[in-house]
Amino acid sequence: VQLQASGGGLVQPGGSLRLSCVASTGIFNFNVMGWYRQAPGKQREFVAHSYNDGFTYYADPAKGRFTISRDNAKNTVYLEMNNLKPEDTAVYSCMTISGGVEYWGQGTQVTVSS
Repeated sequence: VQLQASGGGLVQPGGSLRLSCVASTGIFNFNVMGWYRQAPGKQREFVAHSYNDGFTYYADPAKGRFTISRDNAKNTVYLEMNNLKPEDTAVYSCMTISGGVEYWGQGTQVTVSS
């Protein structure tokens, strides 16, 4: 499974971005797909998960501002980010688990700065 993330960029505080993660294979059977982020000098941290049954789960910093969604027909998971803050600056990576193996995309840089 290969994952390709895109959609990052430079945005002002309060702005929005939508990240996309396209999988090389169908995601319908992937129980979980998720987004994580890693800021400079910090460990990678959980952002959001999307489960195959429609359940979604968010880290506290993402609640109310970020929305994870998946389009099985397009093999894509999205992360809609609103009201971005400078502390959201990080490399955002998508992941999934298939057959007990974790797969990670290469990441996309999000920079929130005025």
